Amino acid sequence: MDVHGRIREVLAETIREELAPEHQQLSTEDLIKALRQRGIIDDVMKELKFVTDVNEKERTSAPKPSTHFVAREPPVLKRTNIDPTRRYLYLQVLGGKAFLEHLQEPEPLPGQISSTFTLCLHFRNQRFRSKPVPCACEPDFHDGFLLEVHKDSLGDGSKMVDATTMLSICDPVHMVLIKTDTFGETTLVASYFLEWRSVLAAENGITNIAVELLGVGTESKVSVGVLNMRLEMYPQLNKTLSPEITNTQFALERQKTAEKERLFLVYAKQWWREYLQIRPTHNVRLVKIFAQDENGVNRPVCSYIRPLRAGRLLDTPRQAARFVSVLGYERAPVIGGGGGKQEQWCTLLAFLCRNQGDCEDHANLLCSLLLGFGLEAFVCVGTKAKGVPHTWVMTCGTDGTITFWESLTGHRYIHRPINPDDPPLVEQPKPLYPYRTIGCIFNHQKFFGNCQPSDAVEVCVFDLHDESKWKPMSGEAIKSVCSPGTTSSVPPFPPLCASTIDAAVTSNEIELQLRILVSEHRKDLGLSTVWDDHLSYLLSPALAAYELERTTSISAGNEEFQDAVRRAVPDGHTFKGFPIHFVYRNARRAFATCLRSPFCEEIICCRGDQVRLAVRVRVFAYPESACAVWIMFACKYRSVL
Repeated sequence: MDVHGRIREVLAETIREELAPEHQQLSTEDLIKALRQRGIIDDVMKELKFVTDVNEKERTSAPKPSTHFVAREPPVLKRTNIDPTRRYLYLQVLGGKAFLEHLQEPEPLPGQISSTFTLCLHFRNQRFRSKPVPCACEPDFHDGFLLEVHKDSLGDGSKMVDATTMLSICDPVHMVLIKTDTFGETTLVASYFLEWRSVLAAENGITNIAVELLGVGTESKVSVGVLNMRLEMYPQLNKTLSPEITNTQFALERQKTAEKERLFLVYAKQWWREYLQIRPTHNVRLVKIFAQDENGVNRPVCSYIRPLRAGRLLDTPRQAARFVSVLGYERAPVIGGGGGKQEQWCTLLAFLCRNQGDCEDHANLLCSLLLGFGLEAFVCVGTKAKGVPHTWVMTCGTDGTITFWESLTGHRYIHRPINPDDPPLVEQPKPLYPYRTIGCIFNHQKFFGNCQPSDAVEVCVFDLHDESKWKPMSGEAIKSVCSPGTTSSVPPFPPLCASTIDAAVTSNEIELQLRILVSEHRKDLGLSTVWDDHLSYLLSPALAAYELERTTSISAGNEEFQDAVRRAVPDGHTFKGFPIHFVYRNARRAFATCLRSPFCEEIICCRGDQVRLAVRVRVFAYPESACAVWIMFACKYRSVL
């Protein structure tokens, strides 16, 4: 429904009919009064529903749309009533221009799947996602997002907020542009912080802006494209501010932030000089005080962490570790060779929207979640075997127990230090973890540099109160630049979103695709394929037990599974099963990986008498779009010696 058009028509009609021509100088109040008298405001308020994207559980498998690209995850649209007592920012994206990388792309044919762009937004604890649009030089974005400026949950009270109060709300609108290719692989195209408060000084409370998006990582100075946007305040402001006021406010904030950052830099240099004077060898230790984000901005490492509560989406710290481990792992892309690791620590929104990132992103998210669960958690920066730089998470128990958490796998290791001064006959603990050296540890409030004689993890003592072992940074200095305060340059953390994936539907889809792939593969080898549905169903408990074991480190239910399989496989027959785990939902890619394993290939290409094949897929959905996919291939056949 075209709300703007409807109101305009009504007003034009009202002026013509009800008001004499001599009263042409009408004020807003007169018009509102005329609308009220005719009951139109009530009608429009009833009709005025903005569509927001919610993840509802009753999603069914969506029918294929008739457009030329397939929306892989069609958003569920729910109408939300607008509350006339609240202040909203209506942000419209009116299309893109100059995405020159896609200049040569041909128009997608009808029915052909093309790569798509999706825009993700975060503003004051609210998250939005645009409809996917096909990649083009001028992508056809047409989306409106209704952002609530004043949230009860942020302690703002319920009064209608005026322009001056809104000027002090310095949270930007964080926009992340994601490209999804035809295989479902995601890449981060751009990350942009929109200063929305310019609308407070705009006439009529409406402003049109063109936002130039810059690339990420090594391309953070290169333009990716331009988005045309329109910002509008609802309801309209009674009085707008003058542009001088808003510009002065922005300049003051920038100045304040720059000054805090300068003072922290001076402090960090001084701290580093002192650290190097303890031992000259300290200059080769991995002590990381600053890290570059996706836009190439240097931020203090402590600012990448904040206690994050997952609401009802995750129940235990171990479940949080499992969730982080099923987010995809990908090293930051480097153009050209040289083997150097491109460093890029992503802001949380960029990491979650892409659903994959480097080990630092995983460690930062896991540490934030563990802090949210009330544990004392730190991110450790050090190396793995062969001196490869790595980050992982550590928690300190109240009884002094030190536990390492590997964010990429979800594994946990208890740390027991080796005492190098013990006599040779004393039995020393054998470390099971893959970490070799540790340079520093940090969280949102603390930073410690390792100043023990050796930086080897196995001999490291984690007595953080002993300054001869760990050199601390001043908590005040860290707080000045890292606390989620008024003018910090650190973006606020977005909340986690519930999964949009229907686990049962997705499991069935992948299973059907795998059956077709197996049958075709066997056909090429000249073999027929007979599926045993009963045997396939019996594999379910095993897959559930594997996932439970990954999450809780407890294995259960194995006896029943073995008993059921023994009953289903007659005497004289052989049973073979092969489970495998993926974090993506691409059946063809999973099948290609399975064939590389000799065990699995032996099952899929099984020859013999009375061969029956089985496959079972079980998708476990986690927050965001993360999922753990377990696949088990099995066969039974008569043993002929």
